[in-house]
Amino acid sequence: MNNRERILAILNYENYDRLPIVHFGFLDETLDRWASEGHINRAEMPHIFDGSPDEEKLTRMLGFDCNYHRVFSPSVRLEPPFEPKVLEELPGGYRKVLNSNGAIVLDSDDNSSIPGEVDHILKGRKEWDEIFLPKLQYFDERVMRAWVNCGGQIKRFDQGGKEYLMDPKRDTHILLHCGSLYGVLRDYVGMEKLCYLLADDEDLFDEMIEVNADLCYRCAEAALASGVPFDIAHFWEDIAYKAGPLVNPKVFYDKVGPHYKRITDLLHKHGINLVSLDCDGMIDKLVPAWFDNGVNVMFPIEVGTWNASIKPWREKYGKQLRGVGGMAKRMFGFDYAAVDAEIERLKELVDMGGFLPCPDHRIAPDAKWENVQYYCDRLRKIFG
Repeated sequence: MNNRERILAILNYENYDRLPIVHFGFLDETLDRWASEGHINRAEMPHIFDGSPDEEKLTRMLGFDCNYHRVFSPSVRLEPPFEPKVLEELPGGYRKVLNSNGAIVLDSDDNSSIPGEVDHILKGRKEWDEIFLPKLQYFDERVMRAWVNCGGQIKRFDQGGKEYLMDPKRDTHILLHCGSLYGVLRDYVGMEKLCYLLADDEDLFDEMIEVNADLCYRCAEAALASGVPFDIAHFWEDIAYKAGPLVNPKVFYDKVGPHYKRITDLLHKHGINLVSLDCDGMIDKLVPAWFDNGVNVMFPIEVGTWNASIKPWREKYGKQLRGVGGMAKRMFGFDYAAVDAEIERLKELVDMGGFLPCPDHRIAPDAKWENVQYYCDRLRKIFG
């Protein structure tokens, strides 16, 4: 079996020869540390992003089989995006920057986290109608320009949108990115404003969700119509944090859920039965909205301070709910004993079926090179 076949077999509760050892990428700071310790040469690996040839090389050096996050991504955001530019220089090396989403953020040269948002161009109906709505219209180039790194080779549609180079017999899986139905709106208008918008202008709130969701639907429809044999569909949200959702779960269920259903029904018609969703944080109260509307693979199941696990979800929703992730990546910063304990915890979850362990986010700068190698080696010995 190849890695694609193994991943699909696990998520479909079918027999497989061994557990594929997958990851979810690396942070740049992690690579810089490993380079300073002599494990890698950054000059020889300048382009380490999901599925790239450089990342493939690093994957093999550590002992992983592949990155789970191999995604064919139509453009489902603003087109054209805002041109990033510095708006104001501030004391202490900080500056106000307009980003591609129309948000004004506070950034600096040494900032390694998500920049804080201080303002947004989108403030209400006027900016929505005049600036944002025109940027959220469908056109074919949104899909034809999309690409995916697969086995070290870039595969894409041609300019006519009718030919493709993604072999259905390939040995690597490909996710079809179906967009973000709510989280992306937070990027446009800000979390606080989006929460107030439901009370201040519910019609605009509903329209923003509908327009954005329809764009995601049409991009997915065009990609599927091409005949490319995608393996798993994939959404992104990031609308929760360590204490729970950043949106009222009932509001999300009622207003966003039906749009998920529309897209997952389309996916099912094209034979895609695995629908993955990437949302960080404690997502327990949002899982019903996704699960009831066709999403059945939770990712990355952040362990965090709240000890997320697929186990209670499986007990509640049954075997129709699958998972990828759930490995507490912070263990890479400790010692072999901590890695062993984490693998022991994962064994029960793997045995349930429908679960593929993966570090629960991109591997962080505190990760010790030898611990990551040890993890891969132990998984291979324990799970075949």
